[in-house]
Amino acid sequence: MPTPLVVSDVAKSFTMHLRDGIRLPVVANVSFSIKAGECAVLGGPSGAGKSSILKMVYGNYAVDRGQIIVPYGDRLVDLASADPRTVLGVRRDMIGYVSQFLRTVPRVSALDVVAEPLVARGIDRTEARDKAAALLAGLNLPERLWSLPPATFSGGEQQRVNIARGFITDHPILLLDEPTASLDAKNREVVVSMIRSKKEAGIAMLGIFHDEDVREAVADRIIDVTAFAVQSEAA
Repeated sequence: MPTPLVVSDVAKSFTMHLRDGIRLPVVANVSFSIKAGECAVLGGPSGAGKSSILKMVYGNYAVDRGQIIVPYGDRLVDLASADPRTVLGVRRDMIGYVSQFLRTVPRVSALDVVAEPLVARGIDRTEARDKAAALLAGLNLPERLWSLPPATFSGGEQQRVNIARGFITDHPILLLDEPTASLDAKNREVVVSMIRSKKEAGIAMLGIFHDEDVREAVADRIIDVTAFAVQSEAA
């Protein structure tokens, strides 16, 4: 799987239904590929469409045109046109995602939140919890917090749970949306080390990093999102 992610001629716009259906283009002609073991970083100012591109790759946003090709089972799948069941299967087996915000479930412990992606893939719960514990320890989350729901945590503590959950699997593709936001310098270095380990394991990563030091430490290549800019029809 030398190139597990190929994005070709993708375009995205939003329709403002409360403003007479005004169409607001976001990006167009988005084309790039990510190789196994590579960390490519989306670069550009806020509002350029970096997060929208990540969400399209993950299948959260529909696309207006183009293809997002990933391997799935014994075939290639176009996430831009795949049915919802296939998108969910690709997420389970192929694509990990560390978002800026942790979606927590009430009364579920941090340990189980982190372990859940492995359990969903059929891994024994005890084994999954052991791996979750190792990740949380590596990210310096106090053990006294592991049995508590992350909804009660600080922003930095929640982000460490979020990172552990995203990194616990060996998905061939990993999307990173500001994973070091809310982290102190010590834990930023931990995340940089985790990203390097994923690269060595052959994981293809696409990320957004506003922290310049982290970006320089992990990026093999910068994809300039301003090259995909389009003028708004409402301008």
